[in-house]
Amino acid sequence: MVLAEVFGNVSAIGYGLSAIGPGIGVGIVFGQGVQAIARQPEMYNILRQNMILGFVFAEALAIIGIVMPFVYPNTGFNG
Repeated sequence: MVLAEVFGNVSAIGYGLSAIGPGIGVGIVFGQGVQAIARQPEMYNILRQNMILGFVFAEALAIIGIVMPFVYPNTGFNG
């Protein structure tokens, strides 16, 4: 008795799940950055640099999520 079968490549599902974290991270970085700039406008240059750095680190996770299916192409369920 088979309860569930998965055919094909599940890389798209894996990437979709791995994109959730960076999406939340980018939202937090820019939301808090805008709030910090509103509180202390004189610190704009430093806060902008920190926002860009946080964005780069969060997006690196999404890029790793895109690359992993190509690095490990045969690790999905094939039924």
